[in-house]
Amino acid sequence: MTLKLVIGNKNYSSWSMRPWVAMKAGGIAFEEIFIPLYTGPADKQRLLDVSPAGKVPALIDGDVTVWDSLSIVEYLAERFPEARLWPDAREARAHARSISAEMHSGFAALRNECGMNLHRPVKAKPLSEAARADIARVQEIWTDCRARYGAQGPYLFGAFSAADAMYAPVVHRFRIYAIDVSPAVRDYMAAMMSQPAFAEWTAAGLAETIVIERFETD
Repeated sequence: MTLKLVIGNKNYSSWSMRPWVAMKAGGIAFEEIFIPLYTGPADKQRLLDVSPAGKVPALIDGDVTVWDSLSIVEYLAERFPEARLWPDAREARAHARSISAEMHSGFAALRNECGMNLHRPVKAKPLSEAARADIARVQEIWTDCRARYGAQGPYLFGAFSAADAMYAPVVHRFRIYAIDVSPAVRDYMAAMMSQPAFAEWTAAGLAETIVIERFETD
């Protein structure tokens, strides 16, 4: 039975991007179901029909439905161990899960002030101290991972992993808002932007024509 991944607009939906990229990069076959965001009661009901949270993403695997990006990634890692969504080594795997959970639960200021909008012209904007602190912490995480595991490949833990998928939208945020980054972070961002699954999502997002006005404020 084919897995189904319910997602929102690729231009805007950072949470949808995470499991989508993880599945594509991991070679996990799935059917993509697109439900436009913020279009009215009908589409909201469609979301509620597939997820009790009424939000994207949601993964449907037969009679199992999993919602929330990190929960989906964990489910997929158990269901498809051959995809190697987490690093093999126990220490690296614990590290990858820790920074993924930190991404999942933190960085509210960065999210609020630098929303994902692939169509936005690349330019800087004034940011709060809290957002700047979030940016510094992300760079610290990426730099530390690259220092520890960089000899094994170009991603956070050498080979592409779920941790990269969890931080994929932040790569776009740093790019779109012209965030000043260190050389090591710049190199990591370049590796991510050339990663096939990341590039495929980006191209599809840029091809979208739906505009959500609440996300077009800056």
